[in-house]
Amino acid sequence: MRRKLAAGNWKMNGTGASLSEVEALIAAHPDPKVDVLLCPPATLLERMSRLANGSAIATGGQDCHAAESGAHTGDISAPMLADAGASHVIVGHSERRDDHGETDAMVRAKAEAAHRAGLVAVICCGESLAEREGGLTLDIIGGQLAGSLPDGATGANTVVAYEPIWAIGTGKIPTTGQIGEVHDFIRAELVKRFGAEGEAIRVLYGGSVKPSNAAEIFAVANVDGALVGGASLKAADFSPIIAALEEA
Repeated sequence: MRRKLAAGNWKMNGTGASLSEVEALIAAHPDPKVDVLLCPPATLLERMSRLANGSAIATGGQDCHAAESGAHTGDISAPMLADAGASHVIVGHSERRDDHGETDAMVRAKAEAAHRAGLVAVICCGESLAEREGGLTLDIIGGQLAGSLPDGATGANTVVAYEPIWAIGTGKIPTTGQIGEVHDFIRAELVKRFGAEGEAIRVLYGGSVKPSNAAEIFAVANVDGALVGGASLKAADFSPIIAALEEA
């Protein structure tokens, strides 16, 4: 059985004062039945990792460079994230793909760097509204999976997150049927490529997940958890999502 994962992506939000939310989350979930991950901005990663040390909360980065070191001003390598206490790193988020022109090949190189550093790569995929309306969703997702996942992906070092771009932060939610179709497709593609290991790779759903819709989303087959954006910033919002996943 794949252990469920509730992952929070704080994006470009949070200062030291925000760590009180992590303290509240730790107090609310001392022994969760699911894995819990928070990915803060890089400025908070080491402080959050120290705070969460010994708790059930894991920490991760929001991106990494494909190189281990070098003349890359402003970038952060996977070994640096690991050194700061991270166990995971998000790569290929649509905001990185769109804002920074990241290609599947670049995402794959970052995931390989994460694996070399001993980090779990949370590899994102998702279609735009135009692609969804054009009936291209599965073609887009299939291409992103093929191009972004390293050959060495396993259930231990890789998580896939399906995030329809048109649902991220918009309040628009795909139907459970639409979510199920994509997650079933992703599972089939993973098994086709990786065999039994493809059954072990967790597939998360992301895109306007909140306490009011979490239980319905988590009831969909092949949804192994969620990658949550805004609702992960406050313990009062993220805690009910964790609880819903524990009950799924």
